[in-house]
This record gives sequence, structure tokens and C-alpha cells, in this order.
Amino acid sequence: MAASAIHSAEDARRLARRRLPWMVFDYIDGAAGQETGVARNRAALDAITLRPRILRDVSQRSLTSQIFGLDADRPFGIAPMGMCNLAAPDADMMIARLAARYRVPHVVSTVASTSMEEIIAEAEGNAWFQLYFSGDGTGTFKLVERAKFAGYDVLVLTVDVPEVGRRPRELRHGFKMPFRIGPRQFIDFALHPRWSLNTLFKGKPVMANFEMEGYEFDRTESRARATWDTLAQLRDAWPGKLVVKGVLDVEDARALMSAGVDAIQVSSHGARQLESAPTPIEILAKIRAELGPDFPIFYDSGIRSGEDVLKALLVGADFVFVGRILQYAIAAAGEAGLNQLWDVLSQELSAAMAQTGQTTLSGESWRR
Repeated sequence: MAASAIHSAEDARRLARRRLPWMVFDYIDGAAGQETGVARNRAALDAITLRPRILRDVSQRSLTSQIFGLDADRPFGIAPMGMCNLAAPDADMMIARLAARYRVPHVVSTVASTSMEEIIAEAEGNAWFQLYFSGDGTGTFKLVERAKFAGYDVLVLTVDVPEVGRRPRELRHGFKMPFRIGPRQFIDFALHPRWSLNTLFKGKPVMANFEMEGYEFDRTESRARATWDTLAQLRDAWPGKLVVKGVLDVEDARALMSAGVDAIQVSSHGARQLESAPTPIEILAKIRAELGPDFPIFYDSGIRSGEDVLKALLVGADFVFVGRILQYAIAAAGEAGLNQLWDVLSQELSAAMAQTGQTTLSGESWRR
């Protein structure tokens, strides 16, 4: 069984690469430019070492955490990912069930391939809504009202995509949503019959949140008109928690705290936008030092293991989000693969805690 072959995120990636059409794999896996940003992110995480401690009773360890005052069974949740059903039919719902089981937030992308209403129901309320500002904002604020009506309590505004970054790998394949099938794409799909037949049987993935809105979302449309005034309007319109995602500057972080957001998320969008952006894990430490110990700071980008999760928490994150590695696992072995990789991350984190003398991830002293 493929799921039993997943012992690490890299195992899941290797299996996904074998099973997905090239166009789909490179859309999920690719990054901006020549992908040097990905390499720098990985090098920065690898450069962080953990402090082994000995002869401490670490026989009883807890992976539980809290986020916005609610209990979570893990200190990591699910980052927003567009068009997850490209990995496999019903991937969005697999992730939603995982979020419900572990009481962690599933951040639902604006361009999810399942509607926000279906996902929050399947996640048993353990869902946040991620928002892109686009065009003149008319459609954006319609989505805000819809998320509010659907029962979302947390809104995550992604601000690091004023223009969509150029990702040569997906551009070479002519990746577009909806698909435009030419000779190259036809051959690609024909050489991956299991994915193609499953997708044909279930129906091609769509940007589900826009089918009810009566217009087609253009993922390449400029989002450059968003300003601090836009943020202020959103703060006034949204009664729940407001998170701003894509923060990589200390000055911006300080301004966001002053603007009344409830949390920030340090992120480079997985190095998919600006190839020359600074490494998020290094900026995380600087932002934590600037904002102090109490302001909520979340982290995503480049997480590949439970040890990576622990590193981000130790550097200053209150909560960590993982993304594309979950799509690899789904592509590799469906829901069983997703559950397997989640267990791997949990085991890696638990083992790292034991080896560094940690029994808990909460309280005032655990980072010392």
C-alpha cells in the first residue's frame, strides 16, 4: 500500500511526482523564478540547530496547543492551498476531515476547488477563510460577507501577491485554470491514466467559490490596488479575528499591529511569489523581537518535518501551518497518505521534543 511507503515528506513528494501529470505536479511543486528562494529557505531552516538535553523525564509529552484561545491537538494546521482537488478528487474534504479530527484550522483558499460552505461543514467548524483582494475589490467584499454568513470566525488576508509571481515550470506547461487542453497537455494526461480517469469520473476541478458568485475568477488578475485603506475597510467589515498573511518586514509587522489586526503570518508564500524575498524563518525571529512575546505570530513556508515545526516554534511562532507536502501525500496515496504523513509529522515533532528535553509546547518557559 502506497501510504505505508511514506516515512517523510520527501517520500510523499517522490510518489506524487510519479503519479501526477507533469503539469499538475509542477503547479503544486514549483516556485518563482529559478527557485533560488526555495533553496535559501531550506538552507536557513537546515542551519537552525536544536539543543539536545539529557536525563530529563520526557516520558509524557503533549503536542497540544492553543490558537486564539481554542484548544488544538497539534501546534500545526493547514495552510491555504488553491485547487487542492488537482492532487486527487475530494482532496479538500480529506483535509477538512483531518482538521476536524485534530481540531486544527484548515485555512480555506479563495480559489479552493470545493465551496467554503461545504468545507467548514466537513471540518466541523475548524476552518478559517483566506481572502485575496483582486480587481476593484467588489468581488472580494462579497466573499467576506459570504464567509461571515457561512460561519467563519477567522479571516486571513493574503497580502504578498500584488501581482502573481512568474513560475516558469507551470508556464512551460501552459498551466491555466480552467484547463486549456492542447497536444502537449493531452499527451501528459494520457501518460498518467489513473489520475486522468479519476479526474474525468469525478469532474474536473473548478474554483468552486466563484460558481455561486456568477463570475469567473482570474487567478492572474492584478491585486495591486489593495492599500492600508483597504485593510481598514476590511477591519471595519469583519467582526471576527483578522490575520494578515505574507509579512516579511519588521516595519510592516509593527504597522499591522497598530492597525488592529489580531495576528500576522510570516510567510513567503512558499517562495512562489518573489524569488529574492528574505527567508521567512530569519524574519520571524526579528519580528518576534520587535513585537514582543504576547502578540500572535503564525508561520508558514518550507515546513517539511516535525523538526521544522519545532524550529519555527522555538524561533518565535505561536502556531505553524503546513501546505504543499499534504498535497504530495494525497497525490501519493489519497486520504490514507494524508493521514500517514500527518502521523509522520507528529512523530517527528514528538521525538524532537524528547531529544531536546521538552514535554509541552505551551507556557512561559518552554522556549528556554
